[in-house]
Amino acid sequence: MTSLNRPARLNRTLLAMFGVLLLGSGSVALAAHFRQLTFMDSDATLTPTTVDLPTWALWIAAATAICLGLLVLRWIAAQLARRPKTHTWHLEQNAGQGSTELAANTATAPFLDEVNAYSGVHHARATLAGTRQKPTLAMVISAEQGGDLTTINHQLNTRGLPRLRQALDLDTLPVTVEYRFTTHTGARAR
Repeated sequence: MTSLNRPARLNRTLLAMFGVLLLGSGSVALAAHFRQLTFMDSDATLTPTTVDLPTWALWIAAATAICLGLLVLRWIAAQLARRPKTHTWHLEQNAGQGSTELAANTATAPFLDEVNAYSGVHHARATLAGTRQKPTLAMVISAEQGGDLTTINHQLNTRGLPRLRQALDLDTLPVTVEYRFTTHTGARAR
């Protein structure tokens, strides 16, 4: 993993720690239930019986547990996000005369070279997914701290994407762009 993706590393580390903690506490609870732990009495109550908790405290505890559980599930689902599935495009008009195949990453390589040369762009990734009849382009652009997203977006819409559509001979190409900021700054004039 690169230093540019520190939040993902932290997320995975915290998820692993929570997973180990939950597995450990679940194992202890099961062992106590089946009387495998000699230092714990399986018939003992979890809380002292002399303490009467107010009903509102139980409702707040239950609501907090449900909210935390849903947040953790959302957090885990975010870790599983993957790039869209790419296909090899078949460009033949008449299969009897031959066929031409185009890998999706081959089609986007010159486009990405152009986008990476834009002022303020540190790095760009693109995935051309779908078929030739129903294509989609998913992009992730890492912008430098001083990068102007408006300028990058304008260059993308007026130069980069029209050239890509022309090169692929497409009338329309649905695009999703995710912008991220890096810790790197652009080149400075002295």
